[in-house]
Amino acid sequence: MARTQYNADSITVLEGLEAVRKRPGMYIGGVGTKGLNHLIYEIMDNSVDEHLAGYCDSIWVILEKDGSCTVKDNGRGIPVEMHKKGVSAERVVMTTLHAGGKFDNDSYKTSGGLHGVGSSVVNALSERLSIKIARGGSVYQDSYSRGIPQTELVNGLLPVTGRSRSTGTEINFSPDPEIFEKTRFKADWLKSRLHETAYLNPGLTIYYENRREGEGEQITYHEPEGIVAYVREMNKGQTAIHEPIYIKGKYENMELECAIQFVDTFEEKILGFCNNIYTAEGGTHLAGFKTRFTQLINSYAKDLGILKEKDANFTGADTRNGMTAIVAIKHPDPIFEGQTKTKLASADASKAAFMITGDQLVHYFDRNVETVKNIIGCAEKSAKIRKAEEKARTNMLSKPKFSFDSNGKLANCESRDPSKCEIFIVEGDSAGGSAKTARNRQFQAILPIRGKILNVEKASMDKVLANAEIKTMINAFGCGFSEGYGNDFDITKLRYDKIVLMTDADVDGSHIDTLLLTFLYRFMPELIYDGHVYIAMPPLYKVVPKKGEGEYIYDDKALEKYRKKHPDGSFTLQRYKGLGEMDAEQLWETTLNPENRVLKRVEIEDGRLASEVTELLMGNEVGPRRDFIHDHADEAEIDA
Repeated sequence: MARTQYNADSITVLEGLEAVRKRPGMYIGGVGTKGLNHLIYEIMDNSVDEHLAGYCDSIWVILEKDGSCTVKDNGRGIPVEMHKKGVSAERVVMTTLHAGGKFDNDSYKTSGGLHGVGSSVVNALSERLSIKIARGGSVYQDSYSRGIPQTELVNGLLPVTGRSRSTGTEINFSPDPEIFEKTRFKADWLKSRLHETAYLNPGLTIYYENRREGEGEQITYHEPEGIVAYVREMNKGQTAIHEPIYIKGKYENMELECAIQFVDTFEEKILGFCNNIYTAEGGTHLAGFKTRFTQLINSYAKDLGILKEKDANFTGADTRNGMTAIVAIKHPDPIFEGQTKTKLASADASKAAFMITGDQLVHYFDRNVETVKNIIGCAEKSAKIRKAEEKARTNMLSKPKFSFDSNGKLANCESRDPSKCEIFIVEGDSAGGSAKTARNRQFQAILPIRGKILNVEKASMDKVLANAEIKTMINAFGCGFSEGYGNDFDITKLRYDKIVLMTDADVDGSHIDTLLLTFLYRFMPELIYDGHVYIAMPPLYKVVPKKGEGEYIYDDKALEKYRKKHPDGSFTLQRYKGLGEMDAEQLWETTLNPENRVLKRVEIEDGRLASEVTELLMGNEVGPRRDFIHDHADEAEIDA
């Protein structure tokens, strides 16, 4: 057997921006729509940093007709003077990783773009990028293709293309189709991010324009009330029990501001930000805030005689149920987990949040005792519900234990290595029977469910825990579940690396998928965030030509392409109305076999939007749901 030599020649050095193009996911989180939109955020964050530094009050974000995006600001403009590397400073910023003004404490006291890779990463992943800089009375221009400069420098400096009394930077870029799965920016996600940025920066105005065909839209985002207005917006349509509380303070070299409001529905909505960057996975700033808030509520509850000395303290979840809060910290040198900055890891941020929360809320609560009493009332109700749910949970778990080998419906796999195992949630006994026959018993488990499960968004907890299908899934997965009044979820106990929803390729199948995803998102969200949840893609058709082998067609667009290639209609078409219509061999070949199948992994780009849309579409309010469907009707894919 030939041996591969591992020596000095085996070490590859990726020069310049090659590393970004080779491993884009390391820098923008992926090459799907999430990563695509992240390109805009990287450029926009640089403009926001100019605002934080006090040099910019307006940003323009434009989705152009040709599919490109333009981001413009009225900041100082990227420096264009000669850099010590022998070329314009702009060229260094746009072509060198970890180059920028964020490493110079004199240029930016706080910044979201701390790694100095944002502009250069966008440049590397763009089919083309052009930049205009107004600075010192002149306008300079540069251009790139996939990170490679296209503009010839004049003695190492950018060519002057005009004069201007204003200052600022304008960047236009087109994502590279060689890198991204799709190159069409998601407008809804972008608008959400822009509005959020306006809430976090009361002195900033953002002008959004969509010039794409059929989508013409112009919106100005300006929120002088800042995060107080953000909290009001998040609680729109709900009954608030007090006016928003706003606190702000400094600790050492950090600054924190927070807006809090409780509503009469017991759900916790806390968003954390660091230097204007949304920390989707939380972090130390939220940990410090939550710890101190819980301590304060318990302390006031005892001081006011609401909790007796012998009474147990409220839990953290008790004190936060009903809370909507924005916690935003400004940190001069934060530590994030990952380039996409989804979690703050700076230990000093926890202490700063703890100290500022304590000092400022004590000052507020001492002058607003009725508000404190109302908040404690929420904690009391939450504690009563929690205890009732704990009793229901105990009753459920005290019933005969689930057997890992079988629970009546589950046909388990032979392997006990979770990293190799996968479970298919299959609609109906007929499809379940075919799947059990078709599967690879070594690593594939099959769990049939009966029709449409309970909509957990509308149901009370006791009904959820009493539902047979839901109990079966909780027991089969093995990792428990989490919800608003406690958390028994432990992902290390998950028995299957992949949880695959396998339903018919029709409207009813999509509805069942939606109900299952609602359950998983509300009770086991970590399964989705950690990438364990998938949706199977069974074919819609099988075409068999008069000559040659048949093939499977997975959607109507693919069928249309096939028809164009075979205009004479010399083939027969079989339509699969359900999984039960396939025999075991066909089901294995199309949907179960890892070598051939197509699976869609379920991902969450924006936790806030996901929660809002889930509540909107699966909740009790009919009017907002009807409006949403009407507004997004042109995006729907309807099974004919």
